[in-house]
Amino acid sequence: MKKSLFALMIFGACFTTNAQNHGMLTGDTKLACEAILCLSTGQRPNECTPSLQRYFSISHKKWSDTVKDRRKFLNKCPSVKTEDNTMRQLVNAISEGAGRCDVASFNNLRSYAWDPNTETTKMVISNRMPSYCGAYWNHAYTDLDATAPVYVGDPARGGFWVEPAQYQQALEKYNARIILRRLLEPRIYRPG
Repeated sequence: MKKSLFALMIFGACFTTNAQNHGMLTGDTKLACEAILCLSTGQRPNECTPSLQRYFSISHKKWSDTVKDRRKFLNKCPSVKTEDNTMRQLVNAISEGAGRCDVASFNNLRSYAWDPNTETTKMVISNRMPSYCGAYWNHAYTDLDATAPVYVGDPARGGFWVEPAQYQQALEKYNARIILRRLLEPRIYRPG
């Protein structure tokens, strides 16, 4: 429902703006509006391909420059200027999060965790998602919850991120691996 209302709102604003000009959206203006719609849902039809290719083709050496230019591109959609601040927040959330809030990116996020077996700190895959991903997924105009990566396990015991559809299978494999590790690892003797 949220997705349908959002689509109607964006295209309604775009067509109202362009109805005065007796034309349809074209070029980057059209692609920007389509990209906003396509990046606001986890289910992307083939019609999204041109706008997503255009959006993700904006890439620079410095990530901050990429974000800035992607935001400029999305701001070409007329509804960003005519709607309330929520639309501008959506553009910011998309430019910060789209393409960075996926399983592969999360499995590259590292942090330190205490390993009780070795009594040392070790580098692990973090189980905390970046705040920009939360802003992207939880925005009032996005419908991405069903596609948000899910963390399996415990960071100190080799936890990792998976797609939601793979969670149950990954959890079963993870738990089996933990049980096997417990059986095979020698017990650490701790004098009492």
